[in-house]
Amino acid sequence: AFLKHHHYLNMDTTSSGLRYMIYKKNGGVKFKSGNEVSVQLKIERLDGTLCYQTDTISGFELIKIGKSEVESGIQEGIKLMRVGEEAKFILPSYLGHGLLGDRYTIPPQAILYVDVKLLEIK
Repeated sequence: AFLKHHHYLNMDTTSSGLRYMIYKKNGGVKFKSGNEVSVQLKIERLDGTLCYQTDTISGFELIKIGKSEVESGIQEGIKLMRVGEEAKFILPSYLGHGLLGDRYTIPPQAILYVDVKLLEIK
């Protein structure tokens, strides 16, 4: 229903169920296994409620792909991106915070809508 209402979101789907759309393309460096990345993130629920956003002071978050507590759906989506690209992800609850939520701003079984900008790969 969300995608029907937001018809401008032309999303692809991975085999895990992650929906993604890279809306700003770039020919930058692509992710390699074990890399650490810096990203800007905005995580919302489908109703538009803001859950998390990168710190406005530092402006980015460092994520070690495969060795981080960041949602597996976000990590999977970042692997599809290149430096400088911006994307939107829709994470089913099992790729986000699952049955329990995060006990703060993300309720149990919440579907998450994520806007991400890949700033750097280290």
